[in-house]
Amino acid sequence: MLAWYDAHARTLPWRAAPGSNAPDPYRVWLSEIMLQQTTVAAVTPRFAEFVALWPSVEALAAAPEGDLMAAWAGLGYYARARNLHACARAVVAAGGFPETEAGLRALPGVGAYTAAAIAAIAFGERAVVIDANVARVVARLFAIETPLPKGLAEIRTATDTITPDTRAGDFAQAMMDLGSSVCTPRAPRCLACPLSAECAAYARGNPEGFPIKQPKAVKPQRHGTIFWLEQNDRVLLVRRPPRGLLGGMRALPTGPWTEAPPGLADPPVAAAWTLLPDTVAHVFTHFRLELSLAVARGRGHGDSGEWWPVAELDSAGLPTVFAKAATTIRAANRRA
Repeated sequence: MLAWYDAHARTLPWRAAPGSNAPDPYRVWLSEIMLQQTTVAAVTPRFAEFVALWPSVEALAAAPEGDLMAAWAGLGYYARARNLHACARAVVAAGGFPETEAGLRALPGVGAYTAAAIAAIAFGERAVVIDANVARVVARLFAIETPLPKGLAEIRTATDTITPDTRAGDFAQAMMDLGSSVCTPRAPRCLACPLSAECAAYARGNPEGFPIKQPKAVKPQRHGTIFWLEQNDRVLLVRRPPRGLLGGMRALPTGPWTEAPPGLADPPVAAAWTLLPDTVAHVFTHFRLELSLAVARGRGHGDSGEWWPVAELDSAGLPTVFAKAATTIRAANRRA
């Protein structure tokens, strides 16, 4: 695997070259947090933006939280951004990143996988690193038949048996790259795989059958209404509560999110609201959300919030669901 990695490693902006003894812990940590539940393709340009704004952990720790949350918009799972800020401050207060898996695990927002990845990649500690790509490679290599997520314990045990004592970070990244480019979820390129001769799933002729997954539960459906209050070419935006879904983010006002469409319940101000025929749908981790869109014009006043120029709304850092709604409403307004 290490020989394969030396020849085929992906070039990524947060990575050091194979065999490097000097990866930047800040860039490794930042990339691992950004990559949680997000693809490499989506993270790569955003990573460049972040390091241009905040080139060090000290700079990130000193950043205003609102600026950080706005820069995070579109990456999803916004609790990660709050934890990112808290972690940066903890690292600066401690004088630098801990160099062990256990020490990293104690930082805000750093879970078991992230601690293992940073320890291995940034500090060369032998750690068992398992992301979705590694889990797939190992499940096929050992033909692990226990369905996920229960099978992850067996996958971790198996990964431990093949993780080397040296170049553990390169090994982890090699397995990630193999899963990304060769041992893919569909149509794996087994003839190009350096592990095919040892792969139990390939020997069975059924690599796509692994890992075995339990059927996904149907996500519940919820409904809500987004309120677009516009005056003098400005729209009312609010800050969501600091804790909870999309916490601390700038957003359009919403009513309650309920099992049935709430209509015009709980608008931000009393106004002549009109429901548009359009709706916006968004899928969160645990539920699906369909949002009606209500618009009003005139001299309404929000009790809290800020009036943002409609022409500059792209700079507000709205979460994806609210950016979708804004695009739909602006298109409807142009048609009216």
